[in-house]
Amino acid sequence: MRVASLATEGKESLKRRYTKFPAGLPAIGLLLLRSAIGVRLLVDGLACVQASQVHLEGLAIGVLALVAGTSLVLGFLTPLVAGVSALAGIAVWLWHPAWVSSLSCLNVNTIAVAIAILLLGPGAISLDAYLFGRRKIIIPGAVSS
Repeated sequence: MRVASLATEGKESLKRRYTKFPAGLPAIGLLLLRSAIGVRLLVDGLACVQASQVHLEGLAIGVLALVAGTSLVLGFLTPLVAGVSALAGIAVWLWHPAWVSSLSCLNVNTIAVAIAILLLGPGAISLDAYLFGRRKIIIPGAVSS
């Protein structure tokens, strides 16, 4: 009996610690974090797309930054988008280090915040929480005849 209650307590503890959609002040903090990095990616992506001397690869990075920024601001597919944008930033750092000075969206802070969002999740104030969040299931009682 004691072992069963410890297992149940352990599961409840994990649910509280590792929730995917925290509400309240943590949700507001995650919204601010997502908005800060999303707006930064939108502004820098727009600058990359509008630059006249950008190569095709730079244009692709600009479009990726625009899509990632929009998705992060809205909170749609947040872990996926944060992971892809962090990997894209790391890939550019490794394979095209000359671009890092010309593309301001590829600094270490942007990559670190994208990884933090990947690990923390979108929060309760997001499209992810609305579309994929916890649902309350009501099972109707049996009808007696």
